[in-house]
Amino acid sequence: MPTRTTILLDPASRHAAKTLAARLDVSPSEVIRRALVHYRNHVAGTPADARRRRLAALDRLVALFEGHDAKAEVRRLKEEDRHW
Repeated sequence: MPTRTTILLDPASRHAAKTLAARLDVSPSEVIRRALVHYRNHVAGTPADARRRRLAALDRLVALFEGHDAKAEVRRLKEEDRHW
């Protein structure tokens, strides 16, 4: 459950948070949360549970695309585009 924390930002940090928030269409608070998690992962490495979730997602994608001929799909899409 989220808890409220107050932080003081200098003008440059506040501007950066607001600029990113507008670009990402999220709140400045969400920008700061994402930045903290990203920096933590950069410094300390991605947590094991996040790595497991990513691996499970990759395994699901591999299973979904098993037997799929990517070259044939690209050829089909190019052929469709040619008619536009």
